[in-house]
Amino acid sequence: MSLFEGDTIKLPASSDFHVHLRDGSMMDLVTPSIRSGGVNTCYVMPNTIPYITTPKQAIDYRSKLQALAPDVNFLMTLYLHESMTVNTIIEAKKAGITGVKSYPAGVTTNSSSGVVDYASFFPIFAQMEKENMVLNLHGECPSHGDITILNAESKFLPILTSLASRFPRLRICLEHLTTAAAVEAVEKLGDHVVGTITCHHLYLVVDDWAGNSINYCKPVAKTVADRNALLRAVASGNPKFFFGSDSAPHPVASKRGGGKVAAGVFSQPYTTQLVVGALEKAVEMGILKDEDVSLEKLEGFMSRHGRNFYQLPPTTETIELTKGDEMILDMVGSEDKTVQVIPFRAGESTWSLKWTG
Repeated sequence: MSLFEGDTIKLPASSDFHVHLRDGSMMDLVTPSIRSGGVNTCYVMPNTIPYITTPKQAIDYRSKLQALAPDVNFLMTLYLHESMTVNTIIEAKKAGITGVKSYPAGVTTNSSSGVVDYASFFPIFAQMEKENMVLNLHGECPSHGDITILNAESKFLPILTSLASRFPRLRICLEHLTTAAAVEAVEKLGDHVVGTITCHHLYLVVDDWAGNSINYCKPVAKTVADRNALLRAVASGNPKFFFGSDSAPHPVASKRGGGKVAAGVFSQPYTTQLVVGALEKAVEMGILKDEDVSLEKLEGFMSRHGRNFYQLPPTTETIELTKGDEMILDMVGSEDKTVQVIPFRAGESTWSLKWTG
């Protein structure tokens, strides 16, 4: 029976291995929405202001998040920064920090102090390998010469291959894949290299963001062939691929104002629903076949594969999605309307979700 023949789908709770929860009033707004998307475990990005570069900052940040969403397990990361030392990694491991996130300088939100020369961080990576920590890579090269936002990911792949070869026991996650080339690279590299895929990249192609700033994110969505390769990776059942929403909220003015448009798509309250909807649409369009999308493969992508890579036990909570007439909100905002965010696919229909155990 096709996964989409019935009106309900029952799943283990989802795990989101790439989230931006910001700080201040934006954090207060979006963090409580995590479980609305069927998620009980979040891997938190460190590119706040100021950057999260020390174990103490990460632990303090986790305490704030936990106060806002006590039923969510937050896995914390550090921002790879020139101030970091080998001792930082040793202390981070002792403090329960899971990984370190690398941002190439200037490629995305709050990345101006990112990496210019990866070789200078080799001692850090070597210690991370010893400590069994995860290196999370924003896989793009900064725009210069013949590199643009359209080929920045493919230009980064030789760096990924080099790091994977130099550090064969370092667990590496290439974040938010957007190209068929990135999928192929992750498939070919060793078991210590994996990749996350967002929900919005399962829908978008370049035309969808070129004229719509709400859909603009980094890395940008690419071609139809690239989008279809991501859908096939999700449906493949390959444990190297799992879910990371890269939900990245920005105030409405930053997305629709007169200045430079902020890069980021906000999907947090609807993450699981959006993935299911994307796979259903892919079957309808003939990109995937009914038999390609099984319950076991969906469970693997949304929970099991990522939890195994991050060495977490299986979740004991469950969710149920129902096909109906729920609509994605046009706006998510604070009561006083001082903070407002437009969700991905605002105003469009979506599956409903409830917690069942």
